[in-house]
Amino acid sequence: MATAAANRKTNLISSQHIDSAAVCDTGGKEIGKIDHLMIDMASGRVLYAVVNFCGFMCLHPGHHPLPWTSLKYDRDRRGYVTDVSQDLVESAPDYTDESWMDREWETRVHQHYSARPYWQEIGGQQ
Repeated sequence: MATAAANRKTNLISSQHIDSAAVCDTGGKEIGKIDHLMIDMASGRVLYAVVNFCGFMCLHPGHHPLPWTSLKYDRDRRGYVTDVSQDLVESAPDYTDESWMDREWETRVHQHYSARPYWQEIGGQQ
């Protein structure tokens, strides 16, 4: 049976290929790896990728949520590309486990990364 990676006609990918996938800047430099995804339980849509970023010599390590729409899959790299810089990550709104329940926090995160909020997309959750 062919895998999703081998079949270039499908957009499906297994979650096992997303965990630990590289996240690169537009210049091709790896800036982090996907640690896990935040998925809307009702719709099944991926809303955020929580990325493990490591700053210069790992001085500012941490996990930061990126709106899923700020990542684009690059088949050749077998990873994700984003225009997010390390500086942008370091200045992102802080979050805790409770942040996921705060629409104002989500709004600040989407504005920070210049990403369209998922709840404003067609079929988005209100």
